[in-house]
Amino acid sequence: MLQNSSDITSITNKPTKKHGGSAAEVFLVFLKLGVTSFGGPIAHLGYFRQEFVEKRRWLDDEHFVHLLALCQFLPGPASSQLGFSIGLLRAGWRGAIAAFVAFTMPSALILFALAMLSDQLVGPWGQGALHGLKLVAVAVVAQGVLGMARTLTPDRPRALIAAVAAGVIAVGNNAWLQLLIVIAGGLLGLVLCHGVTRPTQSSFDLRYGRRTGIALFALFSILLVTTLMPLQGFPPLVHVAGAFYQAGALVFGGGHVVLPLLKQTVVDTGWISNDTFLAGYGAAQAVPGPMFTLSAFLGDRLHGGDGGFLGATTSLISIFLPGLLLVAAALPFWRVVGGGPIAARVLAGVNAAVVGLLAAALYDPVWISAVLNAKDFAIALIAFVLLVAGRAPVLLVVTWCVVAATFAHVVG
Repeated sequence: MLQNSSDITSITNKPTKKHGGSAAEVFLVFLKLGVTSFGGPIAHLGYFRQEFVEKRRWLDDEHFVHLLALCQFLPGPASSQLGFSIGLLRAGWRGAIAAFVAFTMPSALILFALAMLSDQLVGPWGQGALHGLKLVAVAVVAQGVLGMARTLTPDRPRALIAAVAAGVIAVGNNAWLQLLIVIAGGLLGLVLCHGVTRPTQSSFDLRYGRRTGIALFALFSILLVTTLMPLQGFPPLVHVAGAFYQAGALVFGGGHVVLPLLKQTVVDTGWISNDTFLAGYGAAQAVPGPMFTLSAFLGDRLHGGDGGFLGATTSLISIFLPGLLLVAAALPFWRVVGGGPIAARVLAGVNAAVVGLLAAALYDPVWISAVLNAKDFAIALIAFVLLVAGRAPVLLVVTWCVVAATFAHVVG
């Protein structure tokens, strides 16, 4: 790993510092998140903020949102890219790989087992437990929105930007509109946030520079172009890798947004049946971790189950790889956003817009898909109080929501 002066780039203009952690530390933290982060990609942001901003203080709210904004600009799974970036900043390349493996592995392994048990998820006990996981997401996202709003919208201009962003996205929610709102937030910040003049500072740095970033982007591009070329005569797994790489490289928004493209990739081509695809989708909602691990389920079931472990592993790596290459390529260039007062105002607006996006996501899809009656509201409210006032561990909150929702669902 290069560590000379020409290949070390700070995320800000501060001098390069020694990284603050080890790959083992990163792995253990993300492993815990990998087995407790229920609720999908929006909820993951709340879990990450609680773990890395509030609890461990690996980064501050501004830096957290800057990384989040970058991941939202790029195609791929935003929460996995964010986790990969945090691991990279904390402990270098080993930390990045440790974060990805630890956060992804639990849900990928669970989906192997759920592939054979998916029919049992349709009963009242299974449905009650699934609904409880949705209520966990309500509490976690609400806590994240509250904390970020306090830090990132401390004045009227930024509160206004957040409110407008939330209102617009609530009316017309799609991935491209989210990107436009982030851009508009930056422009409004430039005009309205005159009181923000200090560039953002960060205590983290990268161990590589722009040359490495360019090389990573070149690798991403070469692989994408290769997958778009005819692949006749190659083994079936090469076609599988190419199809899943395209899905990861060409979808903006991540999570549920990738589902139509995956359906086109594996169902319309006849690789798996539509019933199997829907069963995998249901199973993916039942497990913690990134939604993209659905690819492991699909890869295992290719051609009626002939994909097996090799098919699952190929699909899993292929769909995540482009997003991780892109975020690693972009990070050395992202530091320029903190270079002066104009950029600071732009970022203040971007941060406020992201708060608005999360607030809108708290309503749709998190709230409207989970809080269906007064019982649901009571369960979610207690979970929220446990997190905010009681500072209860997430696992306790998950247990409360699942047990309470299952009881309410079964008893009626």
